[in-house]
Amino acid sequence: MDMNLTETRYTISEVEARTGLTQHTLRWYERIGLMPHVDRSHSGQRRFTDKDLGWLSFVGKLRATGMSVADMVRYAELVREGDHTVDERRELLERTRREVRARLAELTDALDVLDFKINMYARNTAGSTGTQTTSAETVAGKARL
Repeated sequence: MDMNLTETRYTISEVEARTGLTQHTLRWYERIGLMPHVDRSHSGQRRFTDKDLGWLSFVGKLRATGMSVADMVRYAELVREGDHTVDERRELLERTRREVRARLAELTDALDVLDFKINMYARNTAGSTGTQTTSAETVAGKARL
């Protein structure tokens, strides 16, 4: 791999400090193929680049979506295979986006129930005895707690 001599390179300890990923995790990512080839110094120490840090940031976003490790590794393989895999990569990301949107809808529904219950308890604590005739009654029906 040709590297510009002025390109900043980071040790595994520096990458750990910058990303919050442990050295064990970084080595594991490399071993399972989630991390592209990491350059090595003449003594065998890993030397990460800004491009590697960018990739790790992207992988962190994929992890946050709940994407499986197997799918993340598959995505990394597709990237390495080249431009002819763009459609398959897009499909994988689109599927993940659909799953994230479904989870967001579930969480929004759960948040609505929490908000309703919190507001109900706040009114009860404040001594309110009025009747509640809001659309939130439907939400409350889902979560009689």
